[in-house]
Amino acid sequence: MTDPWVALEPGADPAERVRLLRRAHATFTEAGTVQRPVRPVVADSWRRSARAGVGPDGTADVELSDGDLGSYRAEHPLARVMPLFRELMGTFASDGEHLLAVCDEHGRLLWVEGHASTRRQAEWMNFVPGARWAETAVGTNAPGTAVAVDRPVQVFAAEHFIRRVQPWTCAAAPVHDPRTGRVLGAVDITGGDGLAHPHSLGFVQAVARAAESQLALLLPQQQATDRPELSALGRDEALLVGGGRRVRLSRRHSEILVLLSRHPEGLTGDELSCALYEDESVTPVTLRAELARLRRVLWPGLLASRPYRLTVPVESDLAIVERRLESGAVAAAATGYTGPLLPASQAPAVARLRHRIADGLRSALVARRDPDLLAHWAHAPWGEDDVEVWRALAAVRPTASVRARLAALESELAAPTATWLQRPRS
Repeated sequence: MTDPWVALEPGADPAERVRLLRRAHATFTEAGTVQRPVRPVVADSWRRSARAGVGPDGTADVELSDGDLGSYRAEHPLARVMPLFRELMGTFASDGEHLLAVCDEHGRLLWVEGHASTRRQAEWMNFVPGARWAETAVGTNAPGTAVAVDRPVQVFAAEHFIRRVQPWTCAAAPVHDPRTGRVLGAVDITGGDGLAHPHSLGFVQAVARAAESQLALLLPQQQATDRPELSALGRDEALLVGGGRRVRLSRRHSEILVLLSRHPEGLTGDELSCALYEDESVTPVTLRAELARLRRVLWPGLLASRPYRLTVPVESDLAIVERRLESGAVAAAATGYTGPLLPASQAPAVARLRHRIADGLRSALVARRDPDLLAHWAHAPWGEDDVEVWRALAAVRPTASVRARLAALESELAAPTATWLQRPRS
């Protein structure tokens, strides 16, 4: 049989890679024994890995080291449940010669603990704290895939996309913020054949649920005094969390909250109307009615008038990304950017803000020339047609799939021009 990894060389077509991988893995393991057909979750992950340009001989890059890793871990929400992870999984990992690993929402390993000999073996494939194990970086693996699909995943031996990882078996489950439901990262158990049992997946899933319960208990008891948090990136309807409540806002109310959160001094009715409505014929009565409905949705006293303003500071995911960009923390800004601001909004001020943030982050990524950060943007829904980023990615990671996608985008851009030039002149 043809070596399936020949299809994974840089010049190979991504679709052909996946076809050969499916055929090979459906019939043989590395030892040549009969294997069951490829599971859908694995086949889908292989496709994503191939589209990201991952090769069979790749390895994880260490993105955080020494002081950067320590400070990042200390601030990460999962640091609060590491004692729980160690209590529930530490003995199991050590006695079974396995590893307990915890990654963030972008697949970066924050902690890798367990049997000393197994840790030394894992270092050979850079399964170490600070290394990025996202699917777009190292292909199919339990922690990276669990974060990508937001559900528990078990990956057996040859199901891994990269060759050097294939002696291992791992199971991972995502951990969510109990307030917002956002994925914080994943908890993983990695080892040898001893983990190739369905109970391993159930075990790690139960640990993840216990961590979420613990995080909920660790929330401040007086949440009404907490600063409200607004999530508006990558969502058509923003989510406001605070005062012990989680409020999903309508599109118009989302626009109003975004604008007011950026103007603590407040906005007059005329200023807010110009920011929200393209149609200048919209009357002040319409805006006042909208604000009255919003006041009923929010908790008492949060929205004041004359001028319209929020009575307490509201933190937003948008503001966090902006601050990180301004401080030069490009990787952290990219981590916090979960998509365009209120993408369906046509409010003039929101649209300007949406483009400004996206353009600023895109420019920073292009200037940074980090292949993993560029690949993360290019393979996201908002970046799949971003020719500027694909050009930058092709310059630093010129795989066949990247070059093919760039060629297709440039062809699409050139087509309207060519059509116009070919028109007969009158």
